[in-house]
Amino acid sequence: MLRARTEGVSPQVIVDRYHEQNEKSFARFGMSFDYYGRTSSPVHHETSQDFFKKLAKDDVFTLKSEEQLFDPEAGIFLADRFVRGTCPSCGYEDAYGDQCEKCGSSLSPEDLIEPRSAITNATPIRKKTSHWYLPLPKFQKRLEKWIGSHPEWKQNVLGQVKSWFNDGLRDRAVTRDLPWGVNIPEDVAKAKNTDASGKVLYVWFDAPIGYISATKEWAEQKGEPELWKKYWQEESTRLIHFIGKDNIVFHCLIFPAMLMAHGDYVLPENVPANEFLNLEGNKLSTSRDYAVWLDDYLKKFDADSLRYVLAGNLPETRDSDFSWKDFQARHNNELADILGNFINRTLIFNQKNFSGKVPPTGEYDELDRELIGKLKDVPVRLGELIEKYQFKAYTREFMDLARFANKYFNDKEPWKALKANNEACATTINLCIQTVRTLSILAEPILPFSARKIWKILGISENQEWDKAGELTLKEGHELNKAEILFSKIEDKTIEPEVRRLQEAAVPSAPAEQKEETEMDKINFDTFKQIELRVATILEAEKVEKANRLLKMQIDLGTEKRQIIAGIAEHYSPEELVGKQIVVVANLEPATIRGVESNGMLLAATNEEGNLSIITPQKAMPNGSKIS
Repeated sequence: MLRARTEGVSPQVIVDRYHEQNEKSFARFGMSFDYYGRTSSPVHHETSQDFFKKLAKDDVFTLKSEEQLFDPEAGIFLADRFVRGTCPSCGYEDAYGDQCEKCGSSLSPEDLIEPRSAITNATPIRKKTSHWYLPLPKFQKRLEKWIGSHPEWKQNVLGQVKSWFNDGLRDRAVTRDLPWGVNIPEDVAKAKNTDASGKVLYVWFDAPIGYISATKEWAEQKGEPELWKKYWQEESTRLIHFIGKDNIVFHCLIFPAMLMAHGDYVLPENVPANEFLNLEGNKLSTSRDYAVWLDDYLKKFDADSLRYVLAGNLPETRDSDFSWKDFQARHNNELADILGNFINRTLIFNQKNFSGKVPPTGEYDELDRELIGKLKDVPVRLGELIEKYQFKAYTREFMDLARFANKYFNDKEPWKALKANNEACATTINLCIQTVRTLSILAEPILPFSARKIWKILGISENQEWDKAGELTLKEGHELNKAEILFSKIEDKTIEPEVRRLQEAAVPSAPAEQKEETEMDKINFDTFKQIELRVATILEAEKVEKANRLLKMQIDLGTEKRQIIAGIAEHYSPEELVGKQIVVVANLEPATIRGVESNGMLLAATNEEGNLSIITPQKAMPNGSKIS
């Protein structure tokens, strides 16, 4: 409504524009929908009104009259984002009526100091109005029992829900005074002797009903109008909500309470909500253009690059940050240098030495069998991670297979074996090509466009079966197509304009996460047990180029050697670290820091003066010793 008023058009023009733009962008980004609907459709309005009528008929709602802010110039009540003013928490003078974008506080319009209309800038007055409320306190025990039956849900979700329970649920208004939205059914208003004119359903009442109405539209499109009931009214349905943490309350409490009150629909099986993704250290703000717009991104970069970086940087249990430099580094160092490099060197070597056909295999040695075992085991493991909604781990373990494949290629040295032992060379290249096929299938959920390019190069169908991903299905003599570069490096000159644009649009905000020194995020014991602390010895150390604070170290973990990066160069010289035993977090996912990969984190302590000391064992311990 605000955008429409600014442009002098109707809200329908705005939603039509973005509906079409978003649909095209989603398709170009590799996101497919069985049905792409919208909550401005007639079917949605009808479905939402019928839902509201059912609850009203069953006397679920409570009707209340109260004073709310009203714009005397625009002649409308002001809800949520239609009000701006000074934040009572941090003093920011342009906070919205639902949230302060500077400090992140959740607000209501009545909380703002010196509120003003976001439409006309007028000072609002208080005016009496009536609204329907969903009496959530009546559903609390039932909701607690239902939530309690799902201990497998993510801890961040359960924690937020339980905090709402501890505070006690309160009645929630499900209507608003606005000229845009799903109108309140007049017969319901008449039954309560009140006026329905100018009243619509609150967006967070009708929005989740959109899941139902979209299913209805999909069923009608298929020519089976009753098919939607199979998804919403049969116990075998698995209803999963993929959302952000600001929507947890709506999908875990309000919508389930609505479904319980209605009685004819299934409840969610899981709500694997993510925390917030910040942008270059600040909170995203679409209203201030502090965002990466997908439509704009796709004009400059490949979809798969962003898909990969986002999947590997998901804020699954805590807030994470997207930066253009990290995007560039992960594309270059992982997609190009690890995955792309292995596929390209395998296929080029095969074209040059085996006429572009899958060579025969001879006897397998120990390293061959190790690779074959990984090809068999990794798809099973990755499938389990998908089922558990652990997409970040999926991305990491997928790339780990590509890392091992590169190591296999290097260790087998097929360029030497080509003359010394042609049979062994052929076996190596055969298994590398089989690995390319496996990687392509495992890549498809996060790199769909790249997967299809690989399938085309391999000369195989796009309908590859996941259950056969780890099998050696490419037959001897199968002809491959010409190889092509999958991932070209992204240069600094391409990234720098994106960084500058965000700097110019930066919101004057506090850091994304601000806590008092004494505040700590609590973790449960099961989470703590997942952290693997081990003793390691530093073998080599050197400064990271163009990074004054960073040191790159090669460490011995007993069973393996690794590279880690640490910001300790201001406190330790490389020379004094060599031979030193340290404690590292050994099961931390790899991270790329200033373009250099780090596979672990050392432990160190700092005091108030900023002095830093590495944590070391009191006496020498075997490398790899586990701290418990």
